[in-house]
Parts: sequence; structure tokens; C-alpha cells
Amino acid sequence: MTSGAEASREGWSRRRFIGALGGAAAVVAVPAPASAPADPESAPPTGSTPAPAPSARRTGKAAGPHPLYLGTYTSVDGGGKGIGLATYDAATGRITGAGTITGVPDPSFLALHPDGRTLYAVDEQTAGAVTAVRLADRKILGARSTGGAGPCHLSVHPSGRWLLSANYTSGSVAVHPIDTSGALGERTALAKHSTPQPGPGQDGPHAHQFVTSPDGGHVLAVDLGTDTVYTYRLDTTKGTLTEVSQAHTRAGAGPRSLTFHPGGGYAYLANEVDDTIAVCTYDSATGALSIGAPQSSGSAGSTTNYPAQILVTSNGAYAFLANRGDNTLARYAVEADGARLRLLGTVPVSGDFPRQIAFSPDGTLLFTANQRSSTVSVFHVDATSGELRLAGTPFASPVAVCALPL
Repeated sequence: MTSGAEASREGWSRRRFIGALGGAAAVVAVPAPASAPADPESAPPTGSTPAPAPSARRTGKAAGPHPLYLGTYTSVDGGGKGIGLATYDAATGRITGAGTITGVPDPSFLALHPDGRTLYAVDEQTAGAVTAVRLADRKILGARSTGGAGPCHLSVHPSGRWLLSANYTSGSVAVHPIDTSGALGERTALAKHSTPQPGPGQDGPHAHQFVTSPDGGHVLAVDLGTDTVYTYRLDTTKGTLTEVSQAHTRAGAGPRSLTFHPGGGYAYLANEVDDTIAVCTYDSATGALSIGAPQSSGSAGSTTNYPAQILVTSNGAYAFLANRGDNTLARYAVEADGARLRLLGTVPVSGDFPRQIAFSPDGTLLFTANQRSSTVSVFHVDATSGELRLAGTPFASPVAVCALPL
């Protein structure tokens, strides 16, 4: 595995370097996409039919096309030109391209405001920033510095008043206020992960995710470099952070992505470096997370594998893990009210290097953004059995690293 320091000498973050390895050869192995973006340079011209901007996230299958936003890198060969625009059919899963929102550099992760009116993107560059886009007319409302390098994840606090972001390269997390228009104010908090010391093979802290707990009382930051999940209390009046707890994986695990069970008492952690997952218990009163024993990612072991993201169905019955390298989705049955995961098997993603996964709002579709093959695969999700069925040929999207279906 290439270290962060080695990757940085070439101007690449470890995240980008790992994702780019072998990319050119991988594209050839994936079938031609069913459809391609209508206009890779700009949003649809006047007179065309734009992707609909939602007034709120849908909770059921509405008639007509559903919006899909796609994240990419704009500063790499073969990358995109900004935030990709598309629509998808909720019944068939078929994706249709609809242009690009330009003017947002390296929008590698996307998030939606709870009111559905504003889209947020990280600008994963050395001078890291976060950008707000008004969806009604796709106007860029401005960008704000994250105070660090290589921001790779963001989320919106359930109140809709605060944007949380994680600076991968710098190993810090930031908070920005959100005004009534959806625009971002100046940063109100920046917390650097200075302790514990970096894990084996790491050159420093690497914050990879920053999310709110289900109870809304705490915000948690997953740091791959320090093998730690940090819990903070967010002052929802001032936007400041106070650290209240740390949870440590075994040395060298490299935690990347955390997701909570709907019941709120358990969470699941994907460990990128040692190719495992873990069940965690969560105490909403204190914000303390306890990380359980490592479990199999389901990877076959024939190639180096980097677990990327784990998600749980809304009914809490099944969990799915994206495996980069093995190029599969691992399926787990969730048992004992969330306390246990049982591996059921894996399903090929029909692409290369599934960097990120997301459910459609109604949970019937699962989208995988496949970085090296520059495709997005869609799967039908059986809520009863947890079975996954590929919904046709993957869709072409340059250096696809994030898919956000609405």
C-alpha cells in the first residue's frame, strides 16, 4: 500500500492515489454504458428539460424522473468538469445524463440540505473548501475555506443550520453555519486530531468522515490515520465543538466510514486498511462509542481490498459494504436488534473500485460510484431478503466517486 507521504510527493492524496491505481486497464473490462451525460461541459441549455430540483427528499416512488447528482475529480486525467447532473427511473434504475454544474473544483463528495433546496460539495484540493449550490436554478452560492487540505466528506446537521466537513490530508474537522438561503457563513470551528499518535504506516491524522449521531446530541469524526473515532458535542447556537470521547480500533485498522443502526444503539465501522468491519455500541447519553472485534469484509483475499462504505437498510434488517479491489458488495444480515452482523455473501458491482454507495430515498435502489471504471451501477434491493439485483448496464460518469440520488 502506498503511504500518504509517498502519494503527497506526487501531488496526490492517499485517497486519490489508491483509487487511480490500475484505472486505465479497469475501464476496458466494464460493458459500455447504457447512456452517457448529455452535455459534459455545462448544464442543459435553455429550452431543454433540466433534471428536476426537489423541494424535499422523497420518501416514496413518485412519478417521473428523480434527480441524481454525481461527484468526481476535476483535476485528474479523464475526470469530470464539475458536479454531474442526471436523472434515474425509480422503477427500472435506469440513469439518464443531464449535464454538469461547472465551477466547483474536485467535488468528490456531496450532501443535501434537509429542506432539499441546497446541495453542498467538498472541494477536495490543497486549499480545501466547501461549496453551496442552490438547486432551483443551480446557482453557486459561494465557497468557504475548511481550514485544512483535502476535505473528503461533509454532512448537514439535522437542524439544517450547520455544515460538518472532514479534512483528510490535514486530519481535522470543520463547522460552517448555514443561513436561511442555504449559503455558508465563515467557519465557526476547526478541530485538529492531534492525539493519539498516527497508526502504523500513517504519516499523520486523516479525518475521513464527520456525521451526526441519530439522537442529534453528538457529532462523530472517523479518522483513518489515528485509528480513532472522535465524539464531539456541537454547540448548536455557536457552532463550536467540544471533544467528549475517543474510541480506538486496533492498531492499523484505518477506520473510514461509520453508519448507525436505525435503533440508535449500535453502529457499524468499515476499516479500510486492515480490510475488516466492526460492530460498535453507542451511548447516546455520553456520546461514547465502543468498537467491537473486527469481522470479515467478505473479500475473497485474491487481491488487496479496501472497504469503502457500509450502509444499513431503513428497517435495520440488512447491511451492505462496498469493497474496493474485491469489487463486490458484501451483504450482511443484521441480528440481535443491531448487535450482530452475519455475512451472507457478496455480489459483483459490475465495475471497478466502488468508492461510495447510497440508497434511493425509498430504499429500493442502491447506487455504487465506481472510481476506476468511471461508472455508476444500480441495484434493486429486496427489503425482505436483502438480495441485490443489478439494474441493467452501468452508467458512464467520469471518475465517479459519489452518487447522490434524490
